[in-house]
Amino acid sequence: MTTKQQKVVELENVVVRFAGDSGDGMQLTGSLFSDAAAIAGNDFATFPDYPSEIRAPQGTVAGVSGFQIHFGQKNIYTSGDLADVLVAMNPAPLKKNLMWVKSGGTIIVDTDTFTDKALVKAGFENDPLGDDSLKDFNLIKAPISSLTKKSVEDLGLDNKMVLKSRNMFALGVMFFIFNREFKTADEFFEQKFKSNPLVVESNKKILRAGYNFADTIEALNRITYTVEPAALSKGKYRNITGNVATAWGLLAASERSGRQLFLGSYPITPATEILQEISKHKSLGARVLQAEDEIAGIVSSIGASFTGSFAVTSTSGPGLSLKSEAIGLAVMTELPIVIVNVQRAGPSTGMPTKSEQSDLLQALFGRNGEAQVIVVAASTSSNCFYHAYYASKLAMEHMTPVILLTDGYLANGSEVFKIPKVKSLPAIKPPLVKANDPDYYPYKRDPKRLNRSWALPGTPGLRHRIGGLEKEDIYGNVSHDPENHQIMCELRAEKIERVADYIPKQDVIGKGSGDLLIASWGGTYGNMIEAVKKMQSQGKKVSLAHFHYINPLPKNTADIFNNFKKIIVPELNLGQFVLYLKMKFPQFKFEQYNKIQGLPFMVSELVDKFNQVLEEE
Repeated sequence: MTTKQQKVVELENVVVRFAGDSGDGMQLTGSLFSDAAAIAGNDFATFPDYPSEIRAPQGTVAGVSGFQIHFGQKNIYTSGDLADVLVAMNPAPLKKNLMWVKSGGTIIVDTDTFTDKALVKAGFENDPLGDDSLKDFNLIKAPISSLTKKSVEDLGLDNKMVLKSRNMFALGVMFFIFNREFKTADEFFEQKFKSNPLVVESNKKILRAGYNFADTIEALNRITYTVEPAALSKGKYRNITGNVATAWGLLAASERSGRQLFLGSYPITPATEILQEISKHKSLGARVLQAEDEIAGIVSSIGASFTGSFAVTSTSGPGLSLKSEAIGLAVMTELPIVIVNVQRAGPSTGMPTKSEQSDLLQALFGRNGEAQVIVVAASTSSNCFYHAYYASKLAMEHMTPVILLTDGYLANGSEVFKIPKVKSLPAIKPPLVKANDPDYYPYKRDPKRLNRSWALPGTPGLRHRIGGLEKEDIYGNVSHDPENHQIMCELRAEKIERVADYIPKQDVIGKGSGDLLIASWGGTYGNMIEAVKKMQSQGKKVSLAHFHYINPLPKNTADIFNNFKKIIVPELNLGQFVLYLKMKFPQFKFEQYNKIQGLPFMVSELVDKFNQVLEEE
């Protein structure tokens, strides 16, 4: 890198948003910038935002793809409300994202794309670069397309190929502004395009051209910025998405339990990456079946569970609907299986690339008959690892299906993740039966957990009947006896209730009593904790109870609720968790706050709502 003459200003945290057409590589640009933030030691959280069409209409607002990263030298919980810097590759992303930029923020545009035709297509009546509509921002006009072509004109590449790499020019500008190193991007080029050295060279040149161009921009006022490393504990870290973290948690559970991992799944947005990631780890004993449909995916996993494998299936909301009958089969046979549901906006096909929390009631009640299952929810991209692990532990030790809820926001977003040692994770001890056990009966239960034992087929002396028909208590024979059916239904339900003895008590962030308790769950955690901490710093008596264990709820839940004057339940749905809480705890009054736009909560809107509730008589 060249020696800089600019003044370097230290910032505590920054929000950057990259936006362009779906084919402009904004997700890759954001990922590489995130990798650079990770190498620099920053804490961060990201928010990929892209349309559901495979190739959305180019140059239209509907076809805009975005990637937002919030990075800093302090703990980062969200991807940020508004951006400090917006990179807009053409008029459409400027049109769509202008509302998400702070007043006084920096906007970098590719002036080569602001043609009359493109402006009309994006819905502009006038050229925003020529009127006063952007006067409240620090506007940087950069001829990115033409400078990209000029930077590699000596390599003899065709224009189409060159323009595919103009996102690297934009990345180079950002590397200069925030004093980032080329190392991570260079290594990516060398690995990704190792069979084509010319492409590696062109991307490196374009990246540096953007960097050098930024050195000449008067709009920067000879100022660049640095964000010092966060105070992270000693260990090995990496940038990880929620889907990859989920896959790793399942792999870790397989290793700790001594059970071979089997994943039977059907690809579906936004859960497919779990299937892809686990398929990379056959060396760890993982076995993956990409089934012909959702039903085949889960029934293959149930079969694998019967044979003694640690069985998993992954899906999203529409797929969970299709799997519901088979989940009932797993409940009846009392076989362990983890069903990962990466929630997306619905109903039906809905908005496949947008996130919601609208599958909670389906997870809790979406089966025929009395078919209770354990329901666990992850809350951050990185702790998808731990909750995938704990869901696996509960499934195998309690011999029951567990539904793990994540969402598209967690699945595609990424964070800094400290890689744990597998040996440091809690032990997983499946209740396996030894050969020729004279006391074995298929439905004889552990007196504490009420789980039956896991008898593997082919083990001498352990032959037994299994299937979807009701079982005789203890002996497992098919039974249509009315009293036996009631006994078995009650035992299966009580088995789930007793899981409350094996999960952590619910914690409260803030004081254990006060004026307002925020009761939230799942992927909204980051926004909730930032809002609560902000209010607490203002002296407000506000606390947060963020739930990871939904069914059963922690045993101290009612005790927590009893200590607050008001309780509000914010959700990215129309009120599913609040309905569940009202059912479980009718003695309490619950306020609710709901947003269902395919977007995460903003910290500012949460603070406004919580203050409003506090002020109400």
